[in-house]
Amino acid sequence: MSFLPKDFQVPELVETDHFRMRSITIHDVFKDYDAVMSSHEHLWQRFGEIWGWPSKDLTIEQDIIDLGWHQKEFQLRSSFDYAVMSLDESKLLGCVYIDPPMEDGIEAEIWFWGRQSELLSGFEDQLENFLLSWIASSWPFTTVILNGSVRSIDRGN
Repeated sequence: MSFLPKDFQVPELVETDHFRMRSITIHDVFKDYDAVMSSHEHLWQRFGEIWGWPSKDLTIEQDIIDLGWHQKEFQLRSSFDYAVMSLDESKLLGCVYIDPPMEDGIEAEIWFWGRQSELLSGFEDQLENFLLSWIASSWPFTTVILNGSVRSIDRGN
């Protein structure tokens, strides 16, 4: 069951001056695997306790399965995983997950991460600021969990 209105048009692609966000697919597996494994320490600190991900022995085959699952969930409108790509699509810079809420009073859970090599540039802060604006302008949510913290979405009204 979708947590979105049936007539809601899910954004499939959004582009900024610094990155492109689009639905992740199995075709992204090599770029995703490189980003995940080169960022293992950072990702484990963020997601290890809650998701048990990523394991140190994650294989390409397991990553293909994960990406296929995310791709199918997007098609079913049950959750949405976006690849955050460099503008030329040569590098996966991170991911954004928009999932159904697990708590009452929350409309969505949004999790994101940036590639470890991009952290010193402030990429995750830029991504968070972008996401807050994008959620306000393009999604119907007013209260979300963003990387574990409850956030009210300011629509500027």
